[in-house]
This record gives sequence, C-alpha cells and structure tokens, in this order.
Amino acid sequence: MKTDAILIKNFTLQQLEDWVESVGERRFRARQLYRHLYVRRIRSWDECSDLSKSFQAQLEFGTVLDALSLEEKRTSSDGTVKYLFGLSDGRRIESVLIPDPPRYTLCLSSQVGCALSCRFCLTGTVGFQRNLSAAEIVDQVCRVQQEAGNRFRISNLVFMGMGEPLANYEAVSNAVHILCDPNGMAFSHRRITVSTAGLVPQMERLGRDSPVNLAVSLHAPEDGLRSELMPVNRTYSLGDLLNACRRYPLAPRKRITFEYLLLDGVNDQPRHAKALVKLLHGVKAKVNLIPFNSYPGSEFRRPSEERILAFQEILTGAQLTALVRQSRGFEIGAACGQLAALGKDDPSSRGETEAGHGFFSLPG
Repeated sequence: MKTDAILIKNFTLQQLEDWVESVGERRFRARQLYRHLYVRRIRSWDECSDLSKSFQAQLEFGTVLDALSLEEKRTSSDGTVKYLFGLSDGRRIESVLIPDPPRYTLCLSSQVGCALSCRFCLTGTVGFQRNLSAAEIVDQVCRVQQEAGNRFRISNLVFMGMGEPLANYEAVSNAVHILCDPNGMAFSHRRITVSTAGLVPQMERLGRDSPVNLAVSLHAPEDGLRSELMPVNRTYSLGDLLNACRRYPLAPRKRITFEYLLLDGVNDQPRHAKALVKLLHGVKAKVNLIPFNSYPGSEFRRPSEERILAFQEILTGAQLTALVRQSRGFEIGAACGQLAALGKDDPSSRGETEAGHGFFSLPG
C-alpha cells in the first residue's frame, strides 16, 4: 500500500465532501466520486473523464482505490461461492455468496479471526488478529459485484462472516452508512442483517443508530450450557441478552432472528426446545434452526433428522416461527462459523473434510 495514502472507501459521503474540499476541490466532487466507486465500480482513476487530470493524479498518488485483492474463488455444486481476499498487511479474510435467484446474499467478514472463542466455530481457532476498516468491509461488496458484472446484483448483505461485527462497531456502522447511501450502492436497511453473539451494550447502540435487521447467535437456552459453548455468556448472561432484545426498537412487522445451532446430544433435546420457548416469551422473535455439519477436529456432530424435526415441532407448537435451514456450500467449507481464510491447498479446506455450511443461515 502507498505510504500515507488514504483508503478512499473509508469515507462516508459527508466525510468525503470534507476531504475533497480540504484538497482544494469543490464539495460536489464527492458525489461524483461516490458514483464512480459504487455505481460504475471503476478499477482506476483514469476512467473518470469528468475529473480534471490534476485531480485524477492526486487521487492516484494520494488514495488507495482497492482495500483488498481477490486471491481465490471457489464454487460449490449448489452455486455457493467463497471468496478469499488478501489484505494489504498480508492477512486474509473470506466472504460467501449465497445465490437464491432473484435473491443474492453476500456474507461479510468484519474482523480477521475472532476473539470470542465459541467452541463450535472454526473461525475462533484462528484467534483475533485485527479489526477490518470500513473500506475493507465495503470493498468485499464492491469486489464481488465487480466480479459478477451484470450477471446479477447483490440484493442482501449479512454480517455473519469472520469476526463479531459489534466488536468492531465503528467500522461496521460506517460501512453500513456507506452501503446504504442513495448516492452509491443504495442498499435498503431492510436488506442488511447484523449478527451478534450477544454484546449487549453495542446491541443497544445499534438499536439507536440504525434500522438494520438484528440476528442473535443463541445456540443454548440455559446459562450454564451457553457459557460452556460461548464464553461471551459469562460477561452478558441470557437474562441480560434477552432483556436487551425485549427493549430493542423494532418496526411493527420486524422481528429479531435467533440463530440456534443444533449439536447432537448437546442442545437438541426436547427439554432444550421447551426452555427455548420459555426464554423467548415476550420477544418478537423468529428462530433459525441450523443443523451442525462437522469439520476436522470438531467435537460436535449433526443431530438426526428425526431429532431436528422434533425440536422444530415443539417450537412451532408454541406458536414460534422456526425454520430449519439447509446446508449450502458444504464442499468448499463456506459456513460463516467455518471460515478460516484458508486457500484450496490447505488440507482442512477440502470438500472431503465434511466442512459444510454448518450454521450460516439466511434471516427470513
């Protein structure tokens, strides 16, 4: 990366207006830049014929246009695509595209690795390396759409890739702001979902700041079990988490999505389903049940279909909306919890390892 160069995609429109003014240009240039970056998806500044040569040169030498580079693309037989991106410091992240025409959902990473150490999550084994910048988040969308060309348009975004989005709040919030700006990619807030393992203060802040959809990774209905599976529960208990969910501001027809990973013999018994019903009482909720698919070294296994359906029946019998999400991209290890930024030559990334779409699911 160029020394002292700025990541141009870090800027919201207002910040970009301030910047172009600071370098001697008029503020309306910022809207032109937004169109070039996010509508035309330019690959170099010399494509911008409406900018003066001197401003193009200033942009060329003073800014970084692409915050990441596409190193590898792998496609599953079901159409799921996993992208391996390289960052300027040599680190890597992954994004996953789930095609379900006319809906095309891109799963975004927000950190390199993750610090939460959930026992069922391969990403957690990488450890936490650093937060992504807003530019590195936004550029995942830009590069995938750039690569797709006019074949399709990304319609939905989910922050369910590598990392805990709310642990990188400022960058994620700025990225959402940029993605939704009508002068650029113009995503609707209704088409963006931010997932969290339960960082309560940041959840409350998100509820005040943005009308995006919220998904909560729950995975257990009891504090003892959840603390074993998800160490974050030792800081923010289920009581704290569910109280925050009850207070969360929702539009009349919106609900919070609760992700529940079904682990054979661990959290998939009828008593767990009944406890989940009780736990979600009074919450505007829908539940995504995600049967686990094992990966090398995992201590967990997928429950039987009979047990999965029995669990769902208890929830629906109590008038909870509960959907069983099917695996996607299992051949290429394309699950959010199984993203470890591994290339195809790494043994643990190969299809025969059973690494599958274990608990990434699309909110309804």
